[in-house]
Amino acid sequence: MANMKEQIDILVKLQKIEIESDDVKSKLSSVSEKLDSFDAELKEFEQSVIDKKSLLDGLNKKYRSYDSEVQTNLDMIKKSQGRLVAVKTNREYQALLKEIEELKKKNSQSEDEMLLCLDSIDETEKNISVEKDEYSTLKEKVSSDKEIIMREVEHGKERLVKLKAEWSSISSKVKPELLKRYTMVGQRVKGTALASVKKSVCSGCNINLPPQMYNELQRCDSLEFCPNCQRIVYWEQS
Repeated sequence: MANMKEQIDILVKLQKIEIESDDVKSKLSSVSEKLDSFDAELKEFEQSVIDKKSLLDGLNKKYRSYDSEVQTNLDMIKKSQGRLVAVKTNREYQALLKEIEELKKKNSQSEDEMLLCLDSIDETEKNISVEKDEYSTLKEKVSSDKEIIMREVEHGKERLVKLKAEWSSISSKVKPELLKRYTMVGQRVKGTALASVKKSVCSGCNINLPPQMYNELQRCDSLEFCPNCQRIVYWEQS
């Protein structure tokens, strides 16, 4: 009966609309995750710069500490050298010389550490400068990507409205009982309710249908269901 074929053809159109709608909805639902990933990438850069600035502060503090220690030792060396002329015994003289030597040794070690600090400070400042430039570039890219995504979101929402209107218009041409069964099958199989059949094979579950059922499908005069996946099956001409 041609009427059944017409009804199936309409259901096929409805299913295509539903598949496209689900695809659009899936893309829209992933938008939030994409935006979050962009923000997370920016925050990772921001945290990296913060960490390096903290490291730089620590290095500067360490450098100042060594510098203060060197200045203190220089003052002590100067005082000890001034006392050398006033000592009365060789023992006191040797003790002062030893004290001065120890202070000079400490200063030499501190100065070595200061040089290492300066190298680390220079490297850290360069790294911060590079990361700031990279962050600026990334921020511009993220802003551009967000604009593109938001335009896609608006387009997707507009498309959904059109698809919904199209579905409502087309579904009105399907017999209520048939539309109800179509909806129930879709809910039961948790997916597409219709499956085309080509060369006796159900596209829904890839099993071969019985020859008699395949012949029935070609006549298109009744509603048939796949004995395996329970979808509504229809003959698709090659």
